[in-house]
Amino acid sequence: MNTRNYDVINEAGAVPIKLWTRGVPLEDEAREQLLNIARLPFIHGWVAVMPDVHLGKGATVGSVVPTVGAIVPAAVGVDIGCGMIAARTTLTASDLPDDLHGIRSAIECAVPHGRTVGHRDKGAWATPPQAALDGWGTLHEDFARVVEKHPKLARTNNLNHLGTLGTGNHFVEVCLDEEQRVWFMLHSGSRGVGNAIGTHFIELAKQDMRRWMINLPDQDLAYLPEGSEHFGDYVFAVDWAQRFARTNRAIMMRHVVEAVRKVIPKPFEAEAEAVNCHHNYVNREHHFGKDVLVTRKGAVSAKRGELGIIPGSMGAKSFIVRGLGNADSFHSCSHGAGRVMSRTAARKLITLEQHREATAHVECRKDAEVIDESPAAYKSIDAVMAAQQDLVEIVHTLRQVVCVKG
Repeated sequence: MNTRNYDVINEAGAVPIKLWTRGVPLEDEAREQLLNIARLPFIHGWVAVMPDVHLGKGATVGSVVPTVGAIVPAAVGVDIGCGMIAARTTLTASDLPDDLHGIRSAIECAVPHGRTVGHRDKGAWATPPQAALDGWGTLHEDFARVVEKHPKLARTNNLNHLGTLGTGNHFVEVCLDEEQRVWFMLHSGSRGVGNAIGTHFIELAKQDMRRWMINLPDQDLAYLPEGSEHFGDYVFAVDWAQRFARTNRAIMMRHVVEAVRKVIPKPFEAEAEAVNCHHNYVNREHHFGKDVLVTRKGAVSAKRGELGIIPGSMGAKSFIVRGLGNADSFHSCSHGAGRVMSRTAARKLITLEQHREATAHVECRKDAEVIDESPAAYKSIDAVMAAQQDLVEIVHTLRQVVCVKG
């Protein structure tokens, strides 16, 4: 009896596409984009598709793309190393004040976010704090190596973005688990410098395709063959951006803890359980007898026993999960709920009253500027979790009580 939890698309000229999408919508445009990826000549085995899948730039968000001998920069994307960090505290719900606005305000003051925050320009530090300077101390030498061969990247807002949140779906949250224990959780990546690195190498890959007269179904699937002029530089630069992103999240978490300690007088610790994981990145791994480059765009590593984070939309549940090591998914799971509406569509279709009702239980922004992040713009996180029961097991279920949006 076939008990597999995924469906398969088989089309001529393409490797199979295995989809963990039962019970969740799959756009026709996303399906076509997945087929374009599956037609690339260097895919190892198949493409794995997570239940939060939706249309992306070049490569589909929620896809796992294993390759041999080449890498597609747009499959990693421009928010290199974007991911999650979460920490369980020794606080419980009863330790939180009745009015949570003070906690939200303290976090907003401690973590630059959005495009303009107080005296800060575009969510950056006017003067980087010591934590950012210390973090940069572990990164600047390798960044100098990147800039030496790609000098235009020197102009990025790198140090001033280290320890800052960004915009869009990046967030900081205070959550409660099933035992009413308090968690801090946040979502961010490599900020402006990662965007610049991704954009730069995507364009170099496109230039190579034109020079070699390689025709692709989508120019954003331009690739860098292993051994070519820019391949090694990209692998080094993207690894650096992933380290920047991980450091960025750790600094913000430190500042969140410090901010909440100023509001809650009770002493507490915040590392009882901690997870820090990427979901836009590339990694060298071994699958089905071969060393491959695994690109996860909107997907999380879920090796057996490995902890990960799958957040819901603003106001919905989130999950701390443990990987089951499913080989068919290349040991991967979803990175969140996944959009069902574009940002433009969400602003047109979701009313402010609907947004306020959906987030009534959360201390958060309830203005028109965050409607594109309202829960209705995303898939049901319960349906997404049901579709990947053979990829992860749930360790903790979290509900948001405070949310700071970028």
